[in-house]
Amino acid sequence: MRIPGERIKRTRLIQSEKYVIAVEVEMVIPIDDPSEPCYEPETVQLLREIKEHAEEGDVAWLTKQGKVYAAMEVG
Repeated sequence: MRIPGERIKRTRLIQSEKYVIAVEVEMVIPIDDPSEPCYEPETVQLLREIKEHAEEGDVAWLTKQGKVYAAMEVG
């Protein structure tokens, strides 16, 4: 179900212990409550999947979704 309203693109960062994934997602400014943009259910599910794949270390899948940054051990 699509929420009626203006659609905007935003970059979101999803973090796991070893990776940060920058992914561009669509948000909606609802007509009924324009005070704050929100996610549609499909976007929430995608963000959850990205988090799960990041925790599993599935870099091949993650690179298809957005930019992947790896943490470095220092010192």
